[in-house]
Amino acid sequence: MRVPHHPQVLAELRTPSPKDPWRILVSGCIAGLPVGVDGSDYGMAASLPGWLRCASVRLIPFCPEDHGLGTPRTMPDLHGGDGFEVLDGRARVLDEHRADLTEGMLAGARAMVERAQQEQVELCLLTDRSGACGSQVISLGCRFEDPVQHRRGVGVAAAALLRAGFHVVSQRDYLSLERLHARLDAGHRPDLSARDHHRHPWVLEHLGEP
Repeated sequence: MRVPHHPQVLAELRTPSPKDPWRILVSGCIAGLPVGVDGSDYGMAASLPGWLRCASVRLIPFCPEDHGLGTPRTMPDLHGGDGFEVLDGRARVLDEHRADLTEGMLAGARAMVERAQQEQVELCLLTDRSGACGSQVISLGCRFEDPVQHRRGVGVAAAALLRAGFHVVSQRDYLSLERLHARLDAGHRPDLSARDHHRHPWVLEHLGEP
């Protein structure tokens, strides 16, 4: 399930401890790994909340694009649909030169699901707006073409994780992360004015109501 649309998922999580921490699969770039298309982490490590680096959480980094396409690489973008449609063969992943990267992206998605199953992860924290890991907003077509087109939807790896039954949240789902923090730390009072990405003013203005 996508956690922002099913907040009860967080209430149902068990209480973790240093001896039995939450197992959270996290996009490699959020974990600070140099797995971006340019060999950097895009500066994404700064988006990982510090409270997730505690003893009661075990972070499991994985980048499906790095696994399936290597690093550095050309830019993989969705054409003709979202990640579910790529899984079903109705959409493709192309780079800025129109080379077809679909099979590599699918291989990375399958490997990410396998890692999640092996580690028995309880939550997946993924990079939104990514053709692989996006869970709320994705680009439609090449991100190097101006203007960049966006739509609501999920990336290929996020779609594969959701189909396999895993719970997914993005680094921009601020309300869900506040609630997750409160589950981890009973003394934390969540900021209920925070918004998840699908309720962000930019998303509502440009993509309309969900």
